[in-house]
Amino acid sequence: MIPLRGYLLDTNIITYWFDHDDPRHAQVLGHIGALLPDTPLRISSVTLGEIEYGLRADPRTDTALRAGLTAFVKEELPPALDVRNTTAIYYGPLRARLFDKFPPKKRRRKGLRPEQLTDPITAKELGIQENDLWLAAQAIEHRLVFVTHDKMDHIRQVLDGELALDIEDWAD
Repeated sequence: MIPLRGYLLDTNIITYWFDHDDPRHAQVLGHIGALLPDTPLRISSVTLGEIEYGLRADPRTDTALRAGLTAFVKEELPPALDVRNTTAIYYGPLRARLFDKFPPKKRRRKGLRPEQLTDPITAKELGIQENDLWLAAQAIEHRLVFVTHDKMDHIRQVLDGELALDIEDWAD
């Protein structure tokens, strides 16, 4: 028997799932509803952190919305995956490949490694959000399809058989 593919949902997919007024809500809900009952559907503790940040970053967010999202997280979302020591096994090579392929222009020199720089390379300079890099590493680690509405162009360009990751967009 072929095992079911599992999915790791990015924060933007969770947002569309929750927000009934968003035009992408129906698309995301359709994908989730079409999954077989035992399909592994996961989120990351990184995603939970982004949701918590979003709830607290804007003091204008109304109480009902906060309560609704908090209930949704507790009642509807699947179990969260924690970032573990083993996640670093995938994060490190993925970030190194991004550095090799997309080094900041002002710092390009053959053989230069990140630890030789006086200023650390930011994820923005590598063309990806740091949290998305951790989520991609978790998806690779757990052999899950990463579901995001982000383009993930730079990540896609450094993947191969050794660092394999399927990426889907359920909101497109």
